[in-house]
Amino acid sequence: MRVRRAAAVVFTASAVLAGGVLTAAPAQAVTTPTITAKGAYLMNSTTGKTLYSKSADIKRLTASTTKAMTAKVVLSQANLNLDAKVTIKKAYSDYIVANGASSARLIVGDKVTVRQLLYGMMLQSGCDAAMALADKFGSGTTVAARTKNFIAKMNTMAKSLGMTNTKFDSFDGISKGANASTPRDLTLLARSAMKNSTFKAVVKTKSYTAKTITKTGSTRTMGAWTNTNTLLGWNGTLGVKTGSGTEAKYCLIFAATLNGESVMGTVLTAPDAASRTADVKKLITYGYAKIS
Repeated sequence: MRVRRAAAVVFTASAVLAGGVLTAAPAQAVTTPTITAKGAYLMNSTTGKTLYSKSADIKRLTASTTKAMTAKVVLSQANLNLDAKVTIKKAYSDYIVANGASSARLIVGDKVTVRQLLYGMMLQSGCDAAMALADKFGSGTTVAARTKNFIAKMNTMAKSLGMTNTKFDSFDGISKGANASTPRDLTLLARSAMKNSTFKAVVKTKSYTAKTITKTGSTRTMGAWTNTNTLLGWNGTLGVKTGSGTEAKYCLIFAATLNGESVMGTVLTAPDAASRTADVKKLITYGYAKIS
Protein backbone atom coordinates (compact mmCIF):
# COMPACT_ATOMS: atom_id res chain seq x y z
CA MET A 1 0.00 0.00 0.00
CA ARG A 2 2.86 2.40 0.94
CA VAL A 3 4.57 1.74 -2.38
CA ARG A 4 1.39 2.48 -4.29
CA ARG A 5 0.88 5.76 -2.38
CA ALA A 6 4.45 6.86 -3.06
CA ALA A 7 4.02 6.06 -6.73
CA ALA A 8 0.82 8.05 -6.80
CA VAL A 9 2.58 11.07 -5.25
CA VAL A 10 5.40 10.87 -7.79
CA PHE A 11 2.89 10.56 -10.63
CA THR A 12 0.88 13.51 -9.36
CA ALA A 13 3.98 15.74 -9.05
CA SER A 14 5.08 14.77 -12.55
CA ALA A 15 1.68 15.57 -13.94
CA VAL A 16 1.74 18.98 -12.24
CA LEU A 17 5.16 19.72 -13.73
CA ALA A 18 4.08 18.52 -17.16
CA GLY A 19 0.97 20.67 -16.97
CA GLY A 20 3.08 23.77 -16.31
CA VAL A 21 1.45 24.59 -12.99
CA LEU A 22 4.82 25.12 -11.29
CA THR A 23 6.33 27.40 -13.95
CA ALA A 24 7.81 30.75 -12.81
CA ALA A 25 5.49 33.69 -12.42
CA PRO A 26 5.63 36.17 -15.34
CA ALA A 27 7.79 39.28 -14.86
CA GLN A 28 5.96 42.31 -13.56
CA ALA A 29 5.15 45.02 -16.08
CA VAL A 30 7.52 48.00 -15.96
CA THR A 31 5.73 51.15 -14.81
CA THR A 32 5.99 54.04 -17.26
CA PRO A 33 7.53 57.02 -15.45
CA THR A 34 5.93 60.41 -15.02
CA ILE A 35 8.33 63.25 -15.75
CA THR A 36 8.27 67.05 -15.48
CA ALA A 37 9.92 67.90 -18.82
CA LYS A 38 7.46 69.01 -21.50
CA GLY A 39 9.11 66.85 -24.13
CA ALA A 40 11.11 63.63 -23.92
CA TYR A 41 12.26 60.68 -25.97
CA LEU A 42 14.13 57.49 -25.09
CA MET A 43 15.47 54.78 -27.37
CA ASN A 44 17.36 51.53 -27.21
CA SER A 45 20.52 52.94 -28.75
CA THR A 46 21.62 49.52 -30.01
CA THR A 47 18.46 48.82 -32.02
CA GLY A 48 16.98 52.31 -32.38
CA LYS A 49 13.68 51.07 -30.90
CA THR A 50 11.54 53.65 -29.10
CA LEU A 51 11.24 52.98 -25.37
CA TYR A 52 9.49 56.17 -24.21
CA SER A 53 7.92 59.18 -25.87
CA LYS A 54 6.33 62.38 -24.58
CA SER A 55 5.58 65.07 -27.15
CA ALA A 56 8.69 63.73 -28.88
CA ASP A 57 8.06 65.54 -32.17
CA ILE A 58 7.04 68.95 -30.81
CA LYS A 59 9.62 71.64 -31.65
CA ARG A 60 11.18 73.39 -28.67
CA LEU A 61 14.15 75.64 -27.96
CA THR A 62 17.32 73.58 -27.56
CA ALA A 63 19.64 75.96 -25.65
CA SER A 64 23.21 74.61 -25.42
CA THR A 65 22.27 71.09 -26.51
CA THR A 66 22.77 72.77 -29.90
CA LYS A 67 26.53 72.43 -29.31
CA ALA A 68 26.26 68.67 -29.88
CA MET A 69 25.53 69.46 -33.53
CA THR A 70 28.41 71.95 -33.65
CA ALA A 71 30.74 69.17 -32.47
CA LYS A 72 29.21 66.70 -34.93
CA VAL A 73 29.82 69.04 -37.89
CA VAL A 74 33.41 69.74 -36.80
CA LEU A 75 34.20 66.05 -36.37
CA SER A 76 32.70 65.29 -39.79
CA GLN A 77 35.17 67.54 -41.62
CA ALA A 78 37.36 65.82 -44.19
CA ASN A 79 41.01 65.40 -43.17
CA LEU A 80 40.33 66.90 -39.76
CA ASN A 81 43.41 67.73 -37.69
CA LEU A 82 42.38 67.87 -34.04
CA ASP A 83 45.74 69.40 -33.15
CA ALA A 84 45.36 72.32 -35.59
CA LYS A 85 45.65 75.61 -33.70
CA VAL A 86 43.02 78.35 -33.68
CA THR A 87 43.92 81.89 -32.59
CA ILE A 88 41.31 83.32 -30.23
CA LYS A 89 39.90 86.57 -31.63
CA LYS A 90 38.50 89.59 -29.82
CA ALA A 91 35.24 88.97 -31.71
CA TYR A 92 34.69 85.81 -29.63
CA SER A 93 35.18 87.69 -26.37
CA ASP A 94 32.94 90.52 -27.53
CA TYR A 95 30.23 87.99 -28.42
CA ILE A 96 30.34 86.49 -24.93
CA VAL A 97 30.05 89.90 -23.29
CA ALA A 98 27.26 91.10 -25.59
CA ASN A 99 25.15 87.99 -24.98
CA GLY A 100 26.01 87.28 -21.35
CA ALA A 101 26.92 83.84 -22.61
CA SER A 102 28.56 80.88 -20.88
CA SER A 103 32.30 80.94 -21.45
CA ALA A 104 35.34 78.66 -21.53
CA ARG A 105 37.31 81.77 -20.47
CA LEU A 106 39.48 81.72 -23.60
CA ILE A 107 42.12 84.45 -23.77
CA VAL A 108 42.31 86.70 -26.84
CA GLY A 109 45.51 86.00 -28.75
CA ASP A 110 46.02 82.49 -27.36
CA LYS A 111 46.40 79.58 -29.75
CA VAL A 112 44.04 76.73 -28.84
CA THR A 113 43.76 73.37 -30.61
CA VAL A 114 40.55 72.12 -32.20
CA ARG A 115 40.55 69.27 -29.68
CA GLN A 116 40.80 71.70 -26.77
CA LEU A 117 38.00 73.83 -28.20
CA LEU A 118 35.75 70.74 -28.32
CA TYR A 119 36.40 70.15 -24.62
CA GLY A 120 35.82 73.82 -23.79
CA MET A 121 32.54 73.77 -25.71
CA MET A 122 31.13 70.44 -24.55
CA LEU A 123 32.28 70.45 -20.89
CA GLN A 124 32.22 74.11 -19.87
CA SER A 125 29.56 74.89 -22.50
CA GLY A 126 31.76 77.71 -23.74
CA CYS A 127 30.04 79.80 -26.39
CA ASP A 128 33.43 81.36 -27.16
CA ALA A 129 34.78 77.88 -27.99
CA ALA A 130 31.71 77.20 -30.15
CA MET A 131 32.20 80.47 -32.03
CA ALA A 132 35.90 79.73 -32.57
CA LEU A 133 35.02 76.35 -34.09
CA ALA A 134 32.27 77.82 -36.28
CA ASP A 135 34.66 80.53 -37.47
CA LYS A 136 37.40 77.96 -38.14
CA PHE A 137 35.25 75.54 -40.13
CA GLY A 138 32.87 77.93 -41.89
CA SER A 139 33.61 79.52 -45.27
CA GLY A 140 33.68 83.25 -45.98
CA THR A 141 35.75 86.40 -45.74
CA THR A 142 34.49 87.64 -42.35
CA VAL A 143 33.72 86.09 -38.96
CA ALA A 144 30.01 86.77 -39.53
CA ALA A 145 30.05 85.12 -42.96
CA ARG A 146 31.99 82.09 -41.74
CA THR A 147 29.78 81.47 -38.72
CA LYS A 148 26.66 81.85 -40.89
CA ASN A 149 28.08 79.32 -43.35
CA PHE A 150 28.82 76.94 -40.48
CA ILE A 151 25.22 77.16 -39.26
CA ALA A 152 24.14 76.22 -42.80
CA LYS A 153 26.36 73.14 -42.48
CA MET A 154 24.59 72.29 -39.22
CA ASN A 155 21.23 72.37 -40.98
CA THR A 156 22.53 70.29 -43.87
CA MET A 157 23.81 67.72 -41.36
CA ALA A 158 20.44 67.72 -39.59
CA LYS A 159 18.69 66.83 -42.85
CA SER A 160 21.17 64.06 -43.58
CA LEU A 161 20.47 62.53 -40.16
CA GLY A 162 16.70 62.58 -40.68
CA MET A 163 16.14 65.38 -38.16
CA THR A 164 13.01 66.53 -39.97
CA ASN A 165 11.75 68.87 -37.24
CA THR A 166 15.00 70.73 -36.62
CA LYS A 167 16.25 74.20 -37.62
CA PHE A 168 19.39 75.82 -36.27
CA ASP A 169 20.03 79.56 -36.37
CA SER A 170 23.04 79.54 -34.04
CA PHE A 171 26.18 77.54 -33.34
CA ASP A 172 25.66 77.55 -29.58
CA GLY A 173 21.92 77.71 -28.85
CA ILE A 174 21.66 81.46 -28.32
CA SER A 175 18.64 81.64 -30.56
CA LYS A 176 17.59 84.43 -32.86
CA GLY A 177 14.07 82.99 -32.84
CA ALA A 178 14.38 79.96 -35.10
CA ASN A 179 16.66 77.57 -33.20
CA ALA A 180 14.41 74.60 -32.46
CA SER A 181 14.44 70.83 -32.45
CA THR A 182 12.61 67.90 -30.88
CA PRO A 183 13.54 65.20 -28.37
CA ARG A 184 13.42 62.55 -31.10
CA ASP A 185 15.63 64.56 -33.48
CA LEU A 186 18.25 65.38 -30.85
CA THR A 187 18.38 61.71 -29.87
CA LEU A 188 19.03 60.80 -33.51
CA LEU A 189 21.87 63.32 -33.45
CA ALA A 190 23.32 61.79 -30.30
CA ARG A 191 23.13 58.27 -31.70
CA SER A 192 25.14 59.33 -34.72
CA ALA A 193 27.62 61.53 -32.84
CA MET A 194 28.38 58.91 -30.17
CA LYS A 195 29.72 56.61 -32.88
CA ASN A 196 32.67 58.99 -33.17
CA SER A 197 35.39 58.02 -30.69
CA THR A 198 36.54 61.62 -30.13
CA PHE A 199 33.01 62.88 -29.46
CA LYS A 200 32.37 60.02 -27.04
CA ALA A 201 35.67 60.60 -25.22
CA VAL A 202 34.98 64.33 -24.84
CA VAL A 203 31.42 64.16 -23.55
CA LYS A 204 32.14 61.52 -20.90
CA THR A 205 35.04 63.54 -19.44
CA LYS A 206 34.27 65.14 -16.09
CA SER A 207 37.15 67.64 -16.05
CA TYR A 208 39.80 68.80 -18.53
CA THR A 209 42.73 71.20 -18.22
CA ALA A 210 43.99 72.74 -21.46
CA LYS A 211 47.46 74.08 -22.06
CA THR A 212 47.30 76.88 -24.62
CA ILE A 213 50.01 78.92 -26.35
CA THR A 214 50.12 82.64 -25.55
CA LYS A 215 50.98 85.52 -27.90
CA THR A 216 54.59 85.38 -26.71
CA GLY A 217 54.87 81.64 -27.31
CA SER A 218 54.77 80.57 -23.68
CA THR A 219 52.44 77.91 -22.33
CA ARG A 220 49.32 78.91 -20.40
CA THR A 221 47.64 76.35 -18.14
CA MET A 222 43.96 77.14 -18.24
CA GLY A 223 41.64 76.73 -15.30
CA ALA A 224 39.98 73.31 -15.37
CA TRP A 225 36.86 72.96 -17.49
CA THR A 226 34.24 71.03 -15.51
CA ASN A 227 31.47 69.13 -17.28
CA THR A 228 28.08 70.71 -16.65
CA ASN A 229 26.53 67.22 -16.85
CA THR A 230 26.40 66.13 -13.20
CA LEU A 231 24.89 62.75 -14.14
CA LEU A 232 28.14 61.44 -15.63
CA GLY A 233 29.01 58.05 -14.17
CA TRP A 234 25.58 57.56 -12.59
CA ASN A 235 24.19 54.17 -13.64
CA GLY A 236 26.46 54.05 -16.68
CA THR A 237 25.79 57.61 -17.92
CA LEU A 238 28.29 58.58 -20.67
CA GLY A 239 27.13 62.05 -21.76
CA VAL A 240 25.95 63.93 -23.77
CA LYS A 241 25.11 67.67 -23.38
CA THR A 242 23.19 69.95 -21.05
CA GLY A 243 21.30 73.08 -21.99
CA SER A 244 19.47 75.81 -20.14
CA GLY A 245 17.94 79.20 -20.84
CA THR A 246 15.22 81.59 -19.78
CA GLU A 247 12.79 80.29 -22.40
CA ALA A 248 14.28 76.85 -23.11
CA LYS A 249 14.31 76.03 -19.36
CA TYR A 250 16.42 72.90 -18.66
CA CYS A 251 17.40 70.35 -21.30
CA LEU A 252 19.66 67.32 -21.58
CA ILE A 253 20.70 64.91 -24.29
CA PHE A 254 21.85 61.76 -22.50
CA ALA A 255 23.37 58.34 -23.17
CA ALA A 256 24.02 55.47 -20.80
CA THR A 257 25.28 51.89 -20.98
CA LEU A 258 25.15 49.30 -18.20
CA ASN A 259 25.62 45.53 -18.33
CA GLY A 260 25.47 45.55 -22.11
CA GLU A 261 22.22 47.52 -22.24
CA SER A 262 22.40 50.95 -23.91
CA VAL A 263 19.84 53.75 -23.85
CA MET A 264 19.87 57.24 -25.27
CA GLY A 265 17.43 60.10 -25.11
CA THR A 266 16.58 63.75 -24.65
CA VAL A 267 14.50 65.83 -22.28
CA LEU A 268 13.50 69.37 -23.23
CA THR A 269 11.90 72.14 -21.16
CA ALA A 270 12.21 70.71 -17.65
CA PRO A 271 11.29 73.37 -15.06
CA ASP A 272 14.60 73.36 -13.18
CA ALA A 273 17.94 71.55 -12.95
CA ALA A 274 16.85 69.20 -10.17
CA SER A 275 13.73 68.14 -12.08
CA ARG A 276 15.81 67.58 -15.23
CA THR A 277 18.14 65.27 -13.30
CA ALA A 278 15.25 63.38 -11.72
CA ASP A 279 13.53 62.98 -15.11
CA VAL A 280 16.63 61.56 -16.78
CA LYS A 281 17.32 59.16 -13.90
CA LYS A 282 13.77 57.84 -14.21
CA LEU A 283 14.10 57.41 -17.97
CA ILE A 284 17.46 55.64 -17.82
CA THR A 285 16.21 53.27 -15.13
CA TYR A 286 13.02 52.64 -17.07
CA GLY A 287 14.96 52.06 -20.28
CA TYR A 288 17.18 49.42 -18.75
CA ALA A 289 14.14 47.65 -17.28
CA LYS A 290 12.33 47.70 -20.63
CA ILE A 291 15.31 46.24 -22.48
CA SER A 292 15.91 43.48 -19.92
